[in-house]
Formats: sequence, structure tokens, C-alpha cells
Amino acid sequence: MENILLYITWKATPEIIEFGSFALRWYGLLFASGFLIGLYIVKAMFKAENAPEAWLDTIFLYMVLGAVIGARLGHVFFYDWDYYSQHLAEIPAVWKGGLASHGGAIGIILALWIFSLRTSKKSVLWILDKVVVPTALAGCFIRLGNLMNSEIVGLPSDAPWAFLFVNAFPPYNDVPRHPVQLYESICYLISFIILYRTYWKTSAKEKQGMVFGLFLILIWGARFVMEYFKTSQGGFETALGNVLSTGQWLSIPFILIGLYYVLRPNPALKTG
Repeated sequence: MENILLYITWKATPEIIEFGSFALRWYGLLFASGFLIGLYIVKAMFKAENAPEAWLDTIFLYMVLGAVIGARLGHVFFYDWDYYSQHLAEIPAVWKGGLASHGGAIGIILALWIFSLRTSKKSVLWILDKVVVPTALAGCFIRLGNLMNSEIVGLPSDAPWAFLFVNAFPPYNDVPRHPVQLYESICYLISFIILYRTYWKTSAKEKQGMVFGLFLILIWGARFVMEYFKTSQGGFETALGNVLSTGQWLSIPFILIGLYYVLRPNPALKTG
């Protein structure tokens, strides 16, 4: 009997609708939606703790700037410095593509550290324990945006749920591949549910840094595993012998930091 290869033909286009030279894209809509929903969730956390809601607009601005600038610089320095070192003027050209989630995470953390110094006057962990909850959901939305763009595709696969990315750049439109964007999106959605329930249904938030640490373990642990299904995104993995991908090397420090915050004694219980 002849073997029949089963797969899903993925023909999605990045644009939702076009108005002349302007196009509304799925990625931008999902990216913005993630931040707006996150703002609503953090607002509920602020109300529960009687924190000033006037801070929310500032937090939103800091996070957007931190995420975009950090993600762009992360791509430039972690994945494609050989090119950008010769084309410095193109570094700010975010609209041409090229964002790295590890850089985005670092950018958000630094931005919220500045917010904590200038505005809240609290430990940065106070705000991180809150914003990481919806950030996991935003990560879910962003990976769906990657799916709509037919980018960050997986390795070839003969699984019946493999996607043939018709609109991906060659050579990634040649054979059915793992829909790794969908895998990651599901992982981040599960992480969001765990973090949301942990924050609202347990006493974990009373140990400052606990929810933040759990976020680092869940998100970057999932990212580490998902890298085994991805095509190479480049970076410094070759220089390190191709033992792990660039994304995996970058995920390890985040996981270790997460373990530290989850396992350390509760500072609030210390007596002087």
C-alpha cells in the first residue's frame, strides 16, 4: 500500500486588511492585544493591593519601550551581529523584522527596574511578580503572530499535524514542518494559567520574587525544550560547538535565576 503523507497546508498571510500602502498585520494586533490585556490584569492586582492605579500608564510605557528596544538589540547582538556591525544604521529599523524574546525579557526587567527606582520606590520584584503573569499570555499571542507570519518554523516532520508553510521564505516552504510556534504558544498559555492561579489562589505572592521565579522556569524551560524542534535561528551556537542552540544557551541563565528565587528562603520571614 502506498504511504500517504498527512499534513496541514498553512496559507495564512501576515496582513489582516490593507488600505493602500498601510496594512494591519496579525503580528502587530496580537502584540498590542497582549499588552492591553496585561494592563487590565495588572490593574486588578493593583486594586487588590490598593496600589496607585496612576502608575499603570507609566508601567505600560516602560514595558512597551523596554520590550521593543530590548528585543531589537537582543536580535542584533545575540543573533546577527556580524551583519549589523557592518550596517549600524539599520539597527533601529524594527519594521524590517528581527526581534529576540530573550532581549525583550532583559529590556522589560531593566525598564521596570528604572520604574521602581524613579516611581514606586519599591523593590523591582514587587512589580515583576505582577507583570510576569500577563507577560506569559502576551508571549502566547506573539507566537501566534509568528505563526501568521510563517516565521520561526520547525524542523521537517512527518507527523499528521505538521504544517506545510506555503508562505515561508525558501527553503522553509519545501516540506511539512513542526508548527513550533503553536507548540510554544500552547506552552505559554499553560504557563499563564499556572501563574495566574498561583498569584490569586495561593500565598506565593507573599514571598517576593516567587511568582517571577516561577515565570522564568516555566517560560524559559519551555523555550529550551522547544528549541529541539526549531530550525536554527543563527547566533553564536556554532562558536560553542553546536552543542545547544543560541536560544537554549540564552535560556539557561533565566532558568537558573528562576530556581534561585523559587528556592531561596522567604526574606519576609527573617528576623534581625
